[in-house]
Amino acid sequence: MASHRKSRPSGARAAGIRTPALATAALTSMALFSQSAEAAPAEDGKPSLEEVEKKVDALYRQAESATEKYNAAKERTGRQRKQVDTLLDDVARRTERLNKAREELGSFAAAQYRTGASVPDTATFLLADSPQGYFDQDQLMSRLTSRQKGAVDDYVTQQSATMKKRQEAARSLEALTGTQDDLKAAKTTVQTKLASARELLSQLTAAEKARLAAIEKRQQEEAARKAAELAKQQAAAADREASSSAASSASGGSASGSGSGSDSGPDSAYATKAAKAIAFARAQIGKPYVWGATGPGSYDCSGLSQAAWKAAGVSLPRTTYDQVNAGTTVSLADALPGDLVFFYDDVSHVGIYIGNGMMIHAPKPGAYVREESIYYGGESIIHSVVRPA
Repeated sequence: MASHRKSRPSGARAAGIRTPALATAALTSMALFSQSAEAAPAEDGKPSLEEVEKKVDALYRQAESATEKYNAAKERTGRQRKQVDTLLDDVARRTERLNKAREELGSFAAAQYRTGASVPDTATFLLADSPQGYFDQDQLMSRLTSRQKGAVDDYVTQQSATMKKRQEAARSLEALTGTQDDLKAAKTTVQTKLASARELLSQLTAAEKARLAAIEKRQQEEAARKAAELAKQQAAAADREASSSAASSASGGSASGSGSGSDSGPDSAYATKAAKAIAFARAQIGKPYVWGATGPGSYDCSGLSQAAWKAAGVSLPRTTYDQVNAGTTVSLADALPGDLVFFYDDVSHVGIYIGNGMMIHAPKPGAYVREESIYYGGESIIHSVVRPA
């Protein structure tokens, strides 16, 4: 299947993903859920249940976004560390060759000193024991001078190349230091957000936790209803396509060649790979979400999607920011099992579509890999759908 690349998202959603009317309906539903919390007035400055829910959700979202930044920084750190190691090894080898060239120059200088080699002149000729002795000395001097010139040239070349590699290594080390700072900052952000969320949840009473669970259950029911609607729409579209293909085949039109060929071509190959990816993802259900994890015991969202498609023989980038560009963007109505569904304006979450409006994903800190409706947070948060192979 042809691959379509696009620039990193900057807030705009892909065309065909959703309509303003549906987004408004989703937002209205979420508002009704919030109202159903029946949050009591704050007592002694304590936040209401509704406020806690919103704050915790926001903190988890911020933590997940920071996790993807951490993943990206970790990837860069790994690449840059390998580059630095390679450069330092190269510098060490070049320095060794430079030292040998320097030693060779020193040996020539010592040889000249021992032999008294100098520019031949009449006095040297007269002082020679014999004419043959003069010519032997002249020949030795000429030979040393020629070799010395080559040694000097080699030394200068080695010195220049070594200096350039040292400068390159210094720049790489500086870049590595900057990326390590980004990695540390992202890690601190994740830990801070998660600690704040845990602190808020710890302040809830048992009754408040029960009410919060009831709100989440109603949200899941609404998400399931929307998933069922999408499944019906996709089934109807598939029936129409099948009817159209059958009619074209019966009429003996040109579609008879393209229709059946298409079904046994790229779509069939994709379905085979997607089935492997989904089977892998389904086998991970119940494993905990751990930020920055890529398996096998735990995953974050992009770690799961990367591992699942790797099991199908397809290499995906590590982060959601890059995975969203690693394939062909399709509309939500055309989503097929195996497609990747991305969420939020900053593309900080991803799930693996399994059909019927459902997906497998690693949801958030404190949760486990599970099957869930793609509308778990409302249709408004769906960013795009990408077919990775």
